[in-house]
Amino acid sequence: MKKQHLFILITGLTALLLICLSQFVFITPNAAQPTAKLTVSAAISLTEALQDVKQLYGRSQPSVALTYNFGASGALQQQIEQGAPVDVFISAATKQMDALQAKNLLLPNTHRNLLTNQLVLVTPLGVRTITSFKDLTRSQIQRIALGEPRSVPAGQYGEQVLNFYGIAEQVKPKLIYAKDVRQVLTYVATGNVDAGLVYLTDARSSKQVRLAAIAPPSSHTPIVYPVAVVRDTKDPIAAKAFVQFLFTRQAQAVFSKYGFKPALKS
Repeated sequence: MKKQHLFILITGLTALLLICLSQFVFITPNAAQPTAKLTVSAAISLTEALQDVKQLYGRSQPSVALTYNFGASGALQQQIEQGAPVDVFISAATKQMDALQAKNLLLPNTHRNLLTNQLVLVTPLGVRTITSFKDLTRSQIQRIALGEPRSVPAGQYGEQVLNFYGIAEQVKPKLIYAKDVRQVLTYVATGNVDAGLVYLTDARSSKQVRLAAIAPPSSHTPIVYPVAVVRDTKDPIAAKAFVQFLFTRQAQAVFSKYGFKPALKS
């Protein structure tokens, strides 16, 4: 009888030990779960580069979970103005960032210029008759894709380039407006248009388009990507740390891989 009681006691203790161990196994990983969550609204032209940055940042800061919201800078600006829960904003132009700063929607002393880019003219791979912006006036060229200037910085730069060459009015009837620069790239890559104006980094991201011409810097205002922490962020410390990381050598190497260049200190 004593042996039976001892067996039951040992069995019970073993079961209790297994339960405790299972609780330890399943609870311990939760301690490594992210303790900070950041939403980063960024210009869609940064998509691939920021995805790589996310992996890089995750290895050095596993306690921070990043969620990206990509889109046209003007649309992202409006979302922030309407109270969208955003921690960090990266625009493809200073106009949108300056507008938010004027409305006191940015955390003080966090607005900095991060990157620069170039505007280029691209065509579908099979089209080799276009080698300059002035070629867009030719009668054979009937459809030209451009980002909607009211919300897409690339569209705003594009308008400036067309005016610089004195061809804006001539090509206006040919313009097909897109919601963002990536839609312009898609229109060109699929052959739905004869040409499109995008960033150099976008042109380099697609094997379905041909680089036809690069707009000279004097033809448009500088293409600068500013970054800032949004005033209503729930975690200003984590948001500032992420912004600071974007300026590190490791992050800048990622941006450089995709064709971006560092901005001059602002």
